[in-house]
Amino acid sequence: MTSHAPTPMMAQYLALKEQAADCLLFYRMGDFFELFFDDAKTAAQVLDIALTSRGEHGGAPIPMCGVPVHAAEGYLARLIRAGCRVAIAEQIESPEEARKRGGSKTLVARDIVRFVTAGTLTEEALLEPRRANMLAAVCDVRGVIGIAACDISTGRMELEECEPQAMGAALARLGASEVVAPESWTEAPVDCVARPNRSFGSDEGETRLKAVHGVTTLDGFGQFTRAMLAAAGGLIAYLDHAGRGMLPLLLPPVAREAGTHMAMDEATRASLEILTSTGGTRKGSLVEAIDRCVTGAGARMLAEDLSAPLTDARSIYRRLELVSWLHDDPLLRGDIRGVLRALPDVGRALGRVVAGRGSPRDLGQLRDGLSEARRLHDMLRARDDRPAPLDELLPSLSGHGALTDLYARALVPAPPTERAQGGFIAEGYDAGLDELRRVSGNSRRAIAALEAKYRDETGVAALKIRHNGVLGYFIEVPAKHADRLMAPDSGFTHRQTMAGAVRFNALALHEEASRIAESGGHSLAAEEAHFEDLVGHAVRAREAIATTAAALARIDVAAGQAERAAEGGWALPRVVDEPCLQIIGGRHPVVEAALASRGERFVANDCCLAPTDRLWLIGGPNMGGKSTFLRQNALIVLLAQAGGFVPAQAATIGMVDRLFSRVGASDNLARGRSTFMVEMVETAAILSQATERSFVILDEVGRGTSTYDGLALAWAVAEAVHSINRSRCLFATHYHELARLAESCEALSLHHVRAREWKGDLVLLHELAEGPADKSYGLAVARLAGVPAPVVKRAKSVLEKLEKGRAATGGLAAGLDDLPLFAAAIEAAEEKVDALRERLNGLDIDALSPREALDLLYQLKAQANG
Repeated sequence: MTSHAPTPMMAQYLALKEQAADCLLFYRMGDFFELFFDDAKTAAQVLDIALTSRGEHGGAPIPMCGVPVHAAEGYLARLIRAGCRVAIAEQIESPEEARKRGGSKTLVARDIVRFVTAGTLTEEALLEPRRANMLAAVCDVRGVIGIAACDISTGRMELEECEPQAMGAALARLGASEVVAPESWTEAPVDCVARPNRSFGSDEGETRLKAVHGVTTLDGFGQFTRAMLAAAGGLIAYLDHAGRGMLPLLLPPVAREAGTHMAMDEATRASLEILTSTGGTRKGSLVEAIDRCVTGAGARMLAEDLSAPLTDARSIYRRLELVSWLHDDPLLRGDIRGVLRALPDVGRALGRVVAGRGSPRDLGQLRDGLSEARRLHDMLRARDDRPAPLDELLPSLSGHGALTDLYARALVPAPPTERAQGGFIAEGYDAGLDELRRVSGNSRRAIAALEAKYRDETGVAALKIRHNGVLGYFIEVPAKHADRLMAPDSGFTHRQTMAGAVRFNALALHEEASRIAESGGHSLAAEEAHFEDLVGHAVRAREAIATTAAALARIDVAAGQAERAAEGGWALPRVVDEPCLQIIGGRHPVVEAALASRGERFVANDCCLAPTDRLWLIGGPNMGGKSTFLRQNALIVLLAQAGGFVPAQAATIGMVDRLFSRVGASDNLARGRSTFMVEMVETAAILSQATERSFVILDEVGRGTSTYDGLALAWAVAEAVHSINRSRCLFATHYHELARLAESCEALSLHHVRAREWKGDLVLLHELAEGPADKSYGLAVARLAGVPAPVVKRAKSVLEKLEKGRAATGGLAAGLDDLPLFAAAIEAAEEKVDALRERLNGLDIDALSPREALDLLYQLKAQANG
């Protein structure tokens, strides 16, 4: 009977796979990571690589695929982007160690050394340089949501708490790549990673945070609630699990205080396309249009600023003061950006070093980055006119002299990315290492001398000394000369006979090979010891280095904002406490950039809201620019409170506590919501949360239902925003009837986007004017969009009937009963036939030449299709 017991290797694999759970298991086999069973099928499909088989299990072939170890990062990146999680199983002993442990056939021990997931990446090849990679943990502690988030590539960690209904907005702000939550929590976010409930205890979180930072109290870091600590416990426990006991860089946590940043819900962030466009990419987003940072760290900090605009005027003006100083001095700005442009990503290099995944190149990046930071410090310190915010950053740019001097002495100018082959410790740093290298470096000459000696002794000119990974060094001669070395007194020992060649060993060669191997091994061991020592220095200085990296990023953000402002003629905004919004010549930064790329000009518009004129009702044709106007003013508010210049001639921004945008909607079938339901959910959120200090933009409320229902909803929503929420609001609508609201709402004013009809064509002016729209341009827009002429003509007939019916009876659909189906289209077709018939009847066919007949035929065909 055939046995189906798994082989030792497969038994080892299955045991590791059980630990890996739902992760794909990368099982190290020599120079490859191999995957088996369903993991192989999934990976082969995602990576588009060959699916083969190896052996059998349970009587069936085992599906298998593999990727080379040296190219694993690229494959991992593709798997992570596809939503996969990967467990890495490495060989934790050498074949020699395995043989010593249990004999020649003993299987090499393997273990999972790391879980690679979307939120636990540190490698350069797996990360986007200009985007933070946040991991978040969320939990519910007695009705309060705790959130802990970190970017382990730089160590930044923050804690916050919020009400359950605000959890989605908080996670949207973070844009987390991965979210973990307690396994039994029924209200956990969709697609989160479920973790044991015991990890999310506040006492557990407090204990773990103290252990990570080596403190007996957290008071020095801030005040943290029980919900925050519980989330922190879940976060650190997950990182400990992913790193198999090796924690990444975690800087002291920062508590995010409620009310210190402008609140924006998920719908608003999506509508304004702050960090990603509707297509889900950076292209076409706000950050893509304004990002002029020259470092990845600066770009990441800019994105953070835009995601969480400030609500404290003093903090906003501190950012603006530095931007304004750099804006007014283009030569200095250029010099600063030149230094920054050459900087490595210090924060992420530090993250890899502390996580135990660093390389000699990462240490070199710390050396070079900290040295350039000192250079920038000296450049800025020499300026007598520097602003106060810069004075606060300057101390962080210096103070690493001892570390950079050490690294300058210890490392070669361009350290390699791999340390296994050595060669990264500079000559002169360690005399003993230099001697070992000298012995190893002399090996080529020593081997060449031996080769010449053996040729002379044997008389075999074709004798060669070769090397491979199995035999080490050996002597090789053509087979026809082998007898000369086979003699008992020749001094050579036979090792291997090949086709056409024979291989030998000799005592002197063996001794030289031993010296080479010993010196090479000692050399590598010495370099490895130095590497660990150099890493230790960076780990001990990690908080100071991270502070330097953050200061460099802040200067890059300020210089980039100044560069963008100078490039676009943007204005320094005023931020005040009064609930106003005065924008002169405002533009939409993304739309303006898109038009400029086509050689077209953006039409600027003013927006002036005050307590007595805080709600603008805006009419006019579709495609006339209403949505663009709404969004540009929301973005100008956001940019100002993020601490940057704004695309306008001048702007005074009354501080906004919450920003709401309900512009456009799409269905959410996965959650059972139609387009209209999504619209109403978003509108409900605005009506329940907006305050007198909020800014709201609303576009076409009520368009997703019947005319009467939609008009009624739009009317009631406008009244509520005006009289209950009392927010500053721009309300675009196609319902002309809403103009009547100006009679009862004292703080509402009427405006419209201008358009003209010229010789039957609609001309959209994209200008905003006071007063209601004079007419509807729906049919003209339809014609402009390419709707067939018969359909537009039919619509015009229907419209005339509707208007007559309404005037006569007040009923919207009155008079439609006697309107023949597509009468306009039928009439037009009959007119075309009559014209052709009349022309044909008037022809004298016998008088036409062949050429004239052919030309006439072409004319008639054109007339028929016209």
